[in-house]
Amino acid sequence: MVNYDLPWNPNRLEQRFGRIHRIGQTEVCHLWNLVAHETREGDVYRTLLEKIEEARKALGGQVFGVLGKLQFEGRALRELLIEAIRYGDRPEVRARLNRAIENAVDRPHLQDLLEERALAHDAMDASRVARVREDMERAEARRLQPHYIESFFLEAFQRLGGTIRQRETRRYELTHVPAPVRNRDRLIGGGEPVLARYERIAFEKDLIAPQGQPLAAFVCPGHPFLDATLDLTLERHRDLLRRGTVLVDERDVGTQTRVLFYLEHAIQDASLTRAGERRTISKRMLYVKLDADGNARHLHYAPYLDYRPLQEAEPDIAAVLGRSECGWITRDLEQKAQAHAIEHIVPDHLDEVRGRRVGWTEKARAAVKDRLTKEIT
Repeated sequence: MVNYDLPWNPNRLEQRFGRIHRIGQTEVCHLWNLVAHETREGDVYRTLLEKIEEARKALGGQVFGVLGKLQFEGRALRELLIEAIRYGDRPEVRARLNRAIENAVDRPHLQDLLEERALAHDAMDASRVARVREDMERAEARRLQPHYIESFFLEAFQRLGGTIRQRETRRYELTHVPAPVRNRDRLIGGGEPVLARYERIAFEKDLIAPQGQPLAAFVCPGHPFLDATLDLTLERHRDLLRRGTVLVDERDVGTQTRVLFYLEHAIQDASLTRAGERRTISKRMLYVKLDADGNARHLHYAPYLDYRPLQEAEPDIAAVLGRSECGWITRDLEQKAQAHAIEHIVPDHLDEVRGRRVGWTEKARAAVKDRLTKEIT
């Protein structure tokens, strides 16, 4: 593209170039801007284009999307060019115009404009890096380690009628995926479908594509295969979960009993799944611990992973619950745990998801409106 008649609104540069540099373009696009040499307005425009080019290189070519938002000390480019034509021979005017352009096209200002309209962040400052690190640490604390997922899946999948064989170390071939698993995915899934067989699956990222071995599907939370297996297992054994069990915390040398409630909190948006139900956009496992004094506490990880089941030589569940120390354990504890979660835990989860989704939605709406406005005008 060759601009031989430069517009007085930098936003027009973006619109013109966007006609060829757009989604689906497979060729490299080049842009030339012809500026009248040794003219007052040409000097201003050349300074502007040089500053834009410097910013483009520093910011990875992202600046054209925000040219229309540039303000030159509260004035439009057209006003600067008119002033240059009228008074550009005065050194103080020329210096003021150059200063206005430098302030408008400096890197921090452009970075702020890019952040304002960005749907995803490619560059992060130190404060954002710190927030991301905190989020990652919290996610790591809540995350089930791969060997737990592997142990559960292998047992649950075979109980559902699946056929699985280990081919390499911690890599498996699934020769038969039962129809109930695939049908459940059709009801709850929204991504790629569950296949009838898998040449390889793995639960560790490092085992997805070892050299010289077949590529494996990475089974992890969020994978439709694991989600369908988990959903079927919960449906068939939900009564056992509600019945509960007795576990031993060997790190606690005291005699006081505690009750741990596992709660599932899901947040949905207005979009629908293939089954006509609202789509879940965030799901979190909550763990609320109650003691005999009536204290409730939220645990940010899965504490039961550190506990062990009762051994044969130890009292059975009925004997444990029959002791006087367990007299405070009644059916209304579940309501107390739910009330604590609703009051103290759920709002944080909702605020976190709402802030992220609303921010993304507003930026998407602004971007669509901006693009449609440009197409109309």
